[in-house]
Amino acid sequence: MRHPPRLGLLLAGAALALVAGAIAPVGTASGAAPAHVAAAAPSPEPADPPAPAADGPPVLKVSGNKLVDESGATRRLLGVNRSGGEFACVQGYGIWDGPVDDASVKAIADWKVNTVRIPLNEECWLGLSNIKPEYAGANYIAAVKDLVTKVKAHGMTPMLELHWSYGQYTGNSAGCADVHASCQKPMPNAQYTPSFWASVASTFKDDPTVVFDLFNEPYPDRATSNSAQAWTCWRDGGTCPGIGYEVAGMQDLIDTIRETGATNVILAGGLAYSNDLSQWLTYQPTDPAGNLAAAWHVYNFNTCSNESCWDSTLAPVAAQVPLVAGEIGENTCAHSFIDRVMAWFDQHDQSYLGWTWNTWNCNSGPALISHYDGTPTSFGIGLRDHLRSLDG
Repeated sequence: MRHPPRLGLLLAGAALALVAGAIAPVGTASGAAPAHVAAAAPSPEPADPPAPAADGPPVLKVSGNKLVDESGATRRLLGVNRSGGEFACVQGYGIWDGPVDDASVKAIADWKVNTVRIPLNEECWLGLSNIKPEYAGANYIAAVKDLVTKVKAHGMTPMLELHWSYGQYTGNSAGCADVHASCQKPMPNAQYTPSFWASVASTFKDDPTVVFDLFNEPYPDRATSNSAQAWTCWRDGGTCPGIGYEVAGMQDLIDTIRETGATNVILAGGLAYSNDLSQWLTYQPTDPAGNLAAAWHVYNFNTCSNESCWDSTLAPVAAQVPLVAGEIGENTCAHSFIDRVMAWFDQHDQSYLGWTWNTWNCNSGPALISHYDGTPTSFGIGLRDHLRSLDG
């Protein structure tokens, strides 16, 4: 059977954080993949063409602290994550987790979603030798491009994000001891991540409707207790305290993307699994295209999970640059926590996306749906009904 994502680690990670007095890792919710006890058949790749949408997604750009479309109107990114592309390929059973045909993408749009975040795996994209050929390289890239096309056909913005990456890390809060991209790592690596982003950016540089999210949930702060060292590692990369591989910093990745000629909007999440933006403005990387936004993740078990923290650490960021909560969720199988998150972001006219559009257990996933036709879980009802109320 397919178990919900890293249930044991979610509970253990939250407990560890409480004992240690540290920030509870968002990654225990979003960085997981269902464990496949029995061999699973590859996800079918339906051939049905996407139904045309009346309007495609807009070309976005940063204007002050807002994302705007070609007319200058503010565009908030409101939507869901579609997990699977980060883990199925490296686990060797497919490319996606569940269907990605047009009907399943339309079901997302029916929630009045305008953005779909698509987590990726750098080894699968680059076609490294440890990945089965049928799920790697050109095959993987073609599948990603096909999903992007379907998302756009329903008027939604595709957001491509690097979730699992190469590099051995066995220090504090390590997700695995594997050098390969089979779990979340504290930072991107200099060996493969720039090549990944150079290829992704080259693939989509002529499509400025696609948004790039540099790295899911950095946590170099778990490898060192020195905040300045952690933020410097985050921005500049190189040899970082407590991390045994050479790191590619956010500045390295932005430069790599811009060198391809791509001007797409870029998101950069902060420390503590993207839950800490306290020094994001101080260490903000330079984007020659002026198209950089801040990414943030929050679950009810994080440290920065209340309005007081949001007012003190998020509001200053949101006053300067667009702020995108790329993952919001809770492990209660209810929606009282994300209701508060959405209310705060609505007040500040900023963006948020629920984790995740997969049929896992809503407590351990947490999953928004119980079926790919869009049937919501008790947790998902909160996001669905709120997005529909905003649309209407």
